[in-house]
Amino acid sequence: MRSSSRSPSRIDNDYPDQKPDWGVIKDLAPYLMEFPGRVVLALLFLIGAKLATVAVPVALKYIVDYFDQNGSTEMLVGIPLALVVGYGLLRFCSTFFGELRDMVFARVAERAMRRVSLRVFEHLHQLDLNFHLSRRTGGLSRDIERGTNGISFLLRFCLFNVVPTILEILMVAVILLFAFDLSYTLTVLVAVLIYTVFSVKVTEWRTRFVRETYAMDNRSNSRAVDSLLNYETVKYFVNEQFEAQRYDRDLRDWEDARLKNRMSLAMLNSGQAFIIGLTITVIMLMAVRQVSLGEITLGDLTMINAYMIQLFIPLNMLGFVYREIRQSLVNVERMFALLKQKPSVVDRDDAKPLKPEGGAIRFEHVDFSYDPKRPILHDVSFDLPAGHKIAIVGPSGSGKSTLARLLFRFYDVNNGRITIDGQDVRDVTQDSLRSAIGVVPQDTVLFNDTIYNNIAYGRPGASEAEVHNAARLAHLDHFIAQLPDGFNTMVGERGLKLSGGEKQRIAIARVLLKNPPILILDEATSSLDSRSEHAILSALNEISQRRTTLAIAHRLSTIQDAEKILVLEAGRVVEQGTHHDLLQRHGLYARLWRQQQQEQAQAGSGEA
Repeated sequence: MRSSSRSPSRIDNDYPDQKPDWGVIKDLAPYLMEFPGRVVLALLFLIGAKLATVAVPVALKYIVDYFDQNGSTEMLVGIPLALVVGYGLLRFCSTFFGELRDMVFARVAERAMRRVSLRVFEHLHQLDLNFHLSRRTGGLSRDIERGTNGISFLLRFCLFNVVPTILEILMVAVILLFAFDLSYTLTVLVAVLIYTVFSVKVTEWRTRFVRETYAMDNRSNSRAVDSLLNYETVKYFVNEQFEAQRYDRDLRDWEDARLKNRMSLAMLNSGQAFIIGLTITVIMLMAVRQVSLGEITLGDLTMINAYMIQLFIPLNMLGFVYREIRQSLVNVERMFALLKQKPSVVDRDDAKPLKPEGGAIRFEHVDFSYDPKRPILHDVSFDLPAGHKIAIVGPSGSGKSTLARLLFRFYDVNNGRITIDGQDVRDVTQDSLRSAIGVVPQDTVLFNDTIYNNIAYGRPGASEAEVHNAARLAHLDHFIAQLPDGFNTMVGERGLKLSGGEKQRIAIARVLLKNPPILILDEATSSLDSRSEHAILSALNEISQRRTTLAIAHRLSTIQDAEKILVLEAGRVVEQGTHHDLLQRHGLYARLWRQQQQEQAQAGSGEA
C-alpha cells in the first residue's frame, strides 16, 4: 500500500483507507435544484408509497379477523370483498407510487450526472500540462466513471432507500405502540438499533477490503491500458510474457482482495440473518402468548408478522446500502477532488482578447523552471518580427521546447515577460492567445477517427471544400486519392495506421485549416527519414510564408534558411545569427553542425 503522505496536487488512485466526506451530499444539492418541482413531487410520491406499504398489514389484519370471527364459509361479498379489494389496491399503490417516484426523479438524477460529468470533463481540459503529464489515464477514467455512478447511487439510495426505511420504522413503531403495548415497540426499536450498529461496525471493518478491490482494479486497468497503448514497444522487445506476468500480479492482488471481500460479506449477512431471526422469534412468541390468552386477535398476530417481514426486508439491505453509500461518497469525493484541482495558469480577471497585428514576438529577460531546484531558462531575450522566421537550436535539455510551451502559455514565466504585438501573454485570454498560434509538434497524435475529421479538427465547422484545400496544400491529396476509403479512412488509435510522414502532413493540414498568424514548428521532422523530411520541409516552408514562425530544430540542416538562429545551451542564449555567421564563429553551433555532418556521413557509408 502507498504511504498516506501524498502530494495535494495529485489524485491518488490506490489508497484504500480514505474516509468518506458526508459533505459531498451538500455539494450535490445545487445539481438537484435544476428541477425543484420534480424533487418535491418525488418526495410526495415517496411518502404516499410508504403510507400504502404501512397500511397493507392493517388491511390484512381486518381480513383475517373477519373470517376468524364469522367463519370461513361466509361468502366473499360486502365487507370482506371491500377489504380484499382495499388490500390489493394498497399493494398496487405501494408499488405504483414507487414507480411514479422513480419516473419523476429520473430526469433529476440523469441531469445531475450529466452536469457533473460535463463539468469534470471541461475542468480537466483547463488543468495545466503538469497534471496531464503525471496522470494515470486508466485510473483517472475509472475515477470519473465510478464518481458518475456514485452520484446515481447516492441520489437513489439516500433519498429512496435510507429515508423511506427510517420513515417506515417510525410509522411501524407508532402503530405497534398504539395498537398493542410498549413492549412491542421497544423490542422492535432495540432490534433495529442492534441490527444497525452491527451492520455499521462490520461494514466499517470490511470496507477496507472493498477499497482494496477497487484499488487493485484501478491498478490492473491502468497497467492494461498502458501496455496496450504501447503495443509496438511491447512487440519490439518481445515482452508479451513480461507484460502478462505484471498484469497477472495485479490481477492476483485483485483476486485476493475480492476473496476477502466475499468472506467478510458472508460474515455480515450471517450476523444480520441471526439478528433478524432472533427478533422475529421473540416478537412472534410475545404475540402467540397474547393470542392464547385472548389479549389480541389472530388478525393482530398476522399484522405483527407482516410488519416484521416488511420491516426487515429493507433493513436486510442496510449493510450493502451503507457500504455502497460510503464507497459512493468516496468515489464522488474523488471526482469532485478533480474539480478542486487548481490550474497553475489562469486568465486574469481583466484579461482581454489578444489583438494580433502581424504576430511580432518578444521574449524579455525570461527566467523559468519547472522545479525551483532545477532552473531551465536564464535571462532569455530575443525578438521575432512579424512575418519572419527564427530558429531555436541547441543540445537536448537546453530548453528549446520550453520556449514554445511558454509562448503557448502552458506555463507562466518566473521572471521577465513574453509579448505578442506588445501584449503580454499573461494579460490576454488563453483562448484568444492559443487561437492565434498553430503548432506542428514533433510527435503528432491523431484521434481514432477519419482523416477528414482529423484535419477538420483544426477548425470545427469548416466547409468540406476548405478541408480538402488544406489537405491539398499539405500535399496529402495524392496520398488520400490512393486510399480505398479516401478521406473516410480511419487512422487508428493515436494515428498508428499511418506513417510518420503521413501523420505530419495531417498535422500541417490541420494547422493550415486553423490559419493562425503565428506558427510553432517543434522539431516537426526529427523523427522522419530523409525523403519524408524533404517533403515535409517543403510543405512547412510553404505554410510558414507570411507567418511569424518559431522553428525548434534538432537537425540543423532543416533550418539553414532561417533569418536568425538562436543557440541555446543550459537555458541561455549563447549564440545568435545566420547559419553562415554561426559557422564562421566556430562556437557551439559550428561544433553541433560538424557533429551532425559526421553522423550523416557515417550513416551514408554504412548504407553503402
